[in-house]
Amino acid sequence: MKRVAMHIAAALAVAGVGAFTGAQAQEYPGGKPVQAVVPFAAGGPTDKVARELTMIMSKHLGTTIVIENLGGAGGTIGAKKVAQSKGDGYTILIHHIGMSTAPALYRNLGFDPLKDFEMVGEVADVPMVMVGNKQLPPATFKDLIPYIKANAAKLSLANAGIGSASHLCGLLFQSAIQTELTTVPYKGTAPALTDILGGQVNLMCDQTTNIAGQLKAGALKPYAAMQSRRVEAFKDIPTAAEQGLPGVEVKIWHAMYAPKGTPKPIIDKLSAALQKSVQDPTFRAKMAELGAEAVPAQRATPDSLRTFLTSEINKWTPVIKKAGVYAD
Repeated sequence: MKRVAMHIAAALAVAGVGAFTGAQAQEYPGGKPVQAVVPFAAGGPTDKVARELTMIMSKHLGTTIVIENLGGAGGTIGAKKVAQSKGDGYTILIHHIGMSTAPALYRNLGFDPLKDFEMVGEVADVPMVMVGNKQLPPATFKDLIPYIKANAAKLSLANAGIGSASHLCGLLFQSAIQTELTTVPYKGTAPALTDILGGQVNLMCDQTTNIAGQLKAGALKPYAAMQSRRVEAFKDIPTAAEQGLPGVEVKIWHAMYAPKGTPKPIIDKLSAALQKSVQDPTFRAKMAELGAEAVPAQRATPDSLRTFLTSEINKWTPVIKKAGVYAD
């Protein structure tokens, strides 16, 4: 009889916990602020996207979203912190393409992007543009490729460091044209841009959020948009495909995640607020100013993000492994 009573008490206790968790999910966010971890420094391209998003999303979620910048190790330190956080909806992650490249770049990553997070949805895409310094002879991307093949040993390709957006774009570009250039890694985009503007390096492939000012000022020679269609903010720059190199598509996409085990009702609320935010005219206008594009609402969903993240991991892993580069 005692044993039966104990089983009943245990069952009631479990049911009570379940009811409490369900009640919490229904009340969420309940006026409590949400912490959004951005795994990069303040002022960078991902931080810019995140700050514009959270200002709008706070309104749609019904509570304040506070950004914590936790940079280091290509975004893996901040991502790992969120993976190990409590799944209560009050800690989320806003990360970029690095979620799909980290498994190949880091041999001791410490988390699994697909298994250790709940997907919330995609946020925005930042296009990549191949640019050169003003002294480079080729006038067009179509002219640039044979010029590179003939002068590969003399040409340099800058990037903002191993695992950066510019590094990834450069890897895919070299793989597509089957030609290796001298790669020059920098500690960030700013010094790389300084040297390409000064003529110390020849080429760079980077995000429009980083080089929009230089493109608008005519300080760099734009060769190609590295995506299937022209960049909305820079429609005069032809795509690589238009100029004879199809299939080379690199976009720095951003997405939102929560720790594994975050209840579905909370994920649903976060995703619903995200879908409203990416359709918000103010957010879309802010993204356009940065040369970025807010995703359609149907991409700001857990299922869409999981499918896309899986495809991106499958895309980048062989490219990175072939290059034999590691960030750790």
